[in-house]
Amino acid sequence: MSPELLRSLIRDVPDFPKPGIMFKDITPLLRDPKGLDASVMLLAEPFRDQGVTRVAGIESRGFIFGSCVARILGAGFVPIRKPGKLPWTKRSHEYELEYGKDKIEIHDDALSPGDRVLIIDDVLATGGTLAAAITLVREFDAQLVGAATVIELSFLDGRRKIGDVEFHSVISY
Repeated sequence: MSPELLRSLIRDVPDFPKPGIMFKDITPLLRDPKGLDASVMLLAEPFRDQGVTRVAGIESRGFIFGSCVARILGAGFVPIRKPGKLPWTKRSHEYELEYGKDKIEIHDDALSPGDRVLIIDDVLATGGTLAAAITLVREFDAQLVGAATVIELSFLDGRRKIGDVEFHSVISY
């Protein structure tokens, strides 16, 4: 299935979560077996020969895609979560949003030096969440192989916040 056919499985929802936003709803893609399979295969493809040992998925839709990509790559899965959701000792990183601040967390023992990490999420918008995840991964002295998302909203210029990290998106708007 091509990225163009996958695009047909993404629904536009106007004015969600607030007026003026055109939300890209991936739930039709998730319920389509061929669409889900194709999206995770296309996410994993550029990283197949890069020795990825851990896939870090960003809450919450990054869990769906990240765990599938980890399985394809023969890697372990590491959740990056919103505050208060992880039961063990953790590290956190606070970051700026257009309308305030947010924070993400990862377990202290999630990664080790020498791990080769791929970060997965559903969408790259303004880049704040992905940049925060990159910061957390780098705190472990693990090697960041790259980052990938199903959707990139390129008009929001999120790549600017992630710097020189190898980045791959399946679909770009």
